[in-house]
Amino acid sequence: MASTLFRNIQTHPILFYPSVLFRRKNGALYCTMKSSSSSTTQTQTATLEKHQNPRTKVIDKRIKDYEAIIGIETHVQLSTLTKAFCGCPYNYGAQPNTSICPVCMGLPGALPVLNSKVIEFAVKLGLALNCKLSFNSKFDRKQYFYPDLPKGYQISQFDIPIASNGYVDLDLPVEFGGGHRRFGITRVHMEEDAGKLLHSGNGSFSQVDLNRAGVPLLEIVSEPDMRNGIEAAEYAAEIQRVVRYLGISNGNMQEGSLRCDVNVSIRPIGQSEFGTKVEIKNLNSFSSVNRAIDFEISRQVLLHSQGQGNSIVQETRLWEEGAQKTVTMRKKEGLSDYRYFPEPDLPEVILKKEYVDSIQNSLPELPEMKRRRYENMGLSMQDVLFLANDINVAKFFDATIAEGADVKLATNWIMGDIAAYMKNEKVSINDIKLVPRELAELIASIKGGTISGKIGKEILFELIEKGGTVKGLIEEKNLVQIVDHTEIEKMVDKVLSENPNQLEQYRAGKTKIQGYFAGQVMKLSKGKANPGLLNKILQQKLNASS
Repeated sequence: MASTLFRNIQTHPILFYPSVLFRRKNGALYCTMKSSSSSTTQTQTATLEKHQNPRTKVIDKRIKDYEAIIGIETHVQLSTLTKAFCGCPYNYGAQPNTSICPVCMGLPGALPVLNSKVIEFAVKLGLALNCKLSFNSKFDRKQYFYPDLPKGYQISQFDIPIASNGYVDLDLPVEFGGGHRRFGITRVHMEEDAGKLLHSGNGSFSQVDLNRAGVPLLEIVSEPDMRNGIEAAEYAAEIQRVVRYLGISNGNMQEGSLRCDVNVSIRPIGQSEFGTKVEIKNLNSFSSVNRAIDFEISRQVLLHSQGQGNSIVQETRLWEEGAQKTVTMRKKEGLSDYRYFPEPDLPEVILKKEYVDSIQNSLPELPEMKRRRYENMGLSMQDVLFLANDINVAKFFDATIAEGADVKLATNWIMGDIAAYMKNEKVSINDIKLVPRELAELIASIKGGTISGKIGKEILFELIEKGGTVKGLIEEKNLVQIVDHTEIEKMVDKVLSENPNQLEQYRAGKTKIQGYFAGQVMKLSKGKANPGLLNKILQQKLNASS
C-alpha cells in the first residue's frame, strides 16, 4: 500500500501537486509549489474575519464577570548533535535542504534509529518538572498531510508519554504584583519536528526546506491553570529557564527553539464547565504571548456580551503582531483526525531505575531552587528574579560570592553598572572580559578604602572592556585612595580659599552648597580623596567660626 502510494507520487505527481517543481539552486534542493493563481491567497486574506476593537468601555465592565482559562503547549528543540532518528546534523540558518537524508525525506525503505540523547534529555526535563516517569513508553504515528511533512505522519507519543503529572513553581515579577505560583504539567512527550515552508514575497508559491525535519522536540503540555496573559508569559519564560539550566536546549524563541501554542477560553465566574477553547499560534516572544492572550480574552468577552457566544468555535488562530490581533487560521482538528497508532519501526522505550537515578543525581540547581537560596541570602525578590533569570549571570554571581565578595554589594554591581553595560553594548555576561575573581577584588578594594567608589567604576569599565587585574590597574594608574588627613586638609583649605563667595553663601545658611566644595576637592585630588574623610574635614572647616 505504502509503496504503491509512493510509486503514484513519483509517476503521477500532478495528481497530488498541480504544480510541484523540484529544482536545485546554489547547490541546494528546493521543492517549489506554485499556486494556480496568486489571487487565492489574496482572497483568503481579504476574507479574514474582521473584528471590532475589543478594548472598549463595555469590555472593561464585562470582563470582570468572566474567568479566563489558559493552557500552553510548549515545543522545545533539543540541542543534540544529530536529529532524532538519523545521523544528520541540524544547524540553524544553514542553506535549505543541505542536512537531509532518506530518513528525513521519508523515502521508501528508510528506517528510523532512535538517538539515545533524546531519551536522556526527556528524562532530565521530566524530573526537573517534578513529573512521574513512564518506565515503559512507546512512539506513535500522528498522521496528517502537509507539504513540510514528507512521510505523511509525525513520529510522536500519544497515550503513554515519557513523563506526566508534574508541576512548575515560579515567582511573578514585582512590577506585576509579585507572588508565588504553581502550574501543573499534564505531560511531556518526545516527537520529531516537521520541515519548514519558505513563502515567496508575492505569495504565489512556497518552497519546502527539510533541514528541520526530524529534529528532536519535547512537547510540554500544561494544565489549564493560568488566568491571564502575564501568568502565561511567565510560565513560558520559566520553561525556557529550566531547559537552559538543564543544558538540553538554547531556548531561543527567535530561532524556533522554543515555540508556544496557547489555548484560551472564558467562562462566567462561578461556572465549572470550560468554555470553547481557541488555540493561538505565531507567538514569537513572551510579550506577544501576553498581548495575544489579553486580546483573545477581550474578543471572546465581546462576543459573549453581544449574545454571540455560540460563534466562538474550536479553531486555530494566528497572532498578527503588526495589527495586534488574532485572526482565523483553520478549524482545529480532533484527536480522531490524526489516526494515531503505535510506530511499528521503533521499539518500546524501557527505562531502568539505575539509569533514572544517575540522571537525577546529575541534575544542576534549577531556577526555583536557586531563587529560594538567593532569597535566604537576604536579597529582595527583585534582585532574586534578576540574578536567577539567566543561568550565566547566576553562575557569575555565585562565582563572585565564592571569592568572598559581599552578597549585596556583588548584587548591586551586577544589576547596576555591569547590566547597564551589557544592555547598551548588546552583549551577554560571557562576552565581557571581567571575571568574578576581579569583581570580588574590586569590591574588597572599595570596602577596604584602597580606592573610592568613583575610581572603582572607572576600573570596572576597563576590566569589562580590556580585562586585567584590579591591583595591576591601581598600581599602573596610581589610583590608590588618599587617606592622609593632612593632605586632604590642604586640598580643602585650597578650595575654600579659592571660593570665598560660595563659602559666604554656605555660612549664610545655604548648606546644600557643601556638595560643590566636595566636588571641587575630588576634582583636585583626581577622584582619589577618601570620601568619608573628606566630608568629615570639610564639615569641620565649613562650620568653624570665620
